[in-house]
Amino acid sequence: MIWDFGWGGALLLLIALAAASIRILREYERGVVFLLGRFWKVKGPGIVLVVPGIQQMVRVDLRLVVMDVPSQDVISRDNVSVKVNAVVYFRVVDPQKAIIHVENYFEATSQLAQTTLRSVLGKHELDDMLAERERLNVDIQQILDTQTDSWGIKVANVEIKHVDIDETMVRAIARQAEAERERRAKVIHAEGEQQASEKLLEAAKVLAQAPQAMQLRYLQTLVNIAGDKTSTIVFPMPIDIMEALKKLADKP
Repeated sequence: MIWDFGWGGALLLLIALAAASIRILREYERGVVFLLGRFWKVKGPGIVLVVPGIQQMVRVDLRLVVMDVPSQDVISRDNVSVKVNAVVYFRVVDPQKAIIHVENYFEATSQLAQTTLRSVLGKHELDDMLAERERLNVDIQQILDTQTDSWGIKVANVEIKHVDIDETMVRAIARQAEAERERRAKVIHAEGEQQASEKLLEAAKVLAQAPQAMQLRYLQTLVNIAGDKTSTIVFPMPIDIMEALKKLADKP
């Protein structure tokens, strides 16, 4: 009986050891396996055997991570204080580096994204933050991707979500935009006056070359004025008609 119990206990021990050694990794997971504390290899996906007490395995998720960067206080190059937050898309491309080279790659990437956001935006003026977001997104993404490469991290994209401005600054920007609209309206009006004066000058030159055309223009103007029946029109007698009447009066 003791012999049978010994074999049975050993069999149960082997079954328990085998069950404890089995790890199942999903398609998007990898296991970084250490042998007696030293890196051994990266395994997965599928069934992975890990010897308890001798080997240890750390799971790493290879899926794209969406990380929200908390709102940061940024002072622009033109000394405007704003609050900016962003979102960073990254994933692990080298599980070995992500586990060995940095203690917590998610926290490290988050802190680096916050400092990089403040550093990059602080070099630009407020107008650039509002109008050049695409270019700023690319600049931040390239800096993060370069610095996280040694951690086995690939930063795929960075998007600036909100640029919050103080209420007094919002009113100042509104006044600036209104002044800009007024300036454009005045410029357009001046350009229209200039073009109209050039056309009037050309018309005057043409009419000066043909006095008959001037008389026709005069008659046309009278017809247009006479169309308004509610107006009283007083117009001078043409000089040509006055001269003709004078000649008739001088005849004996």
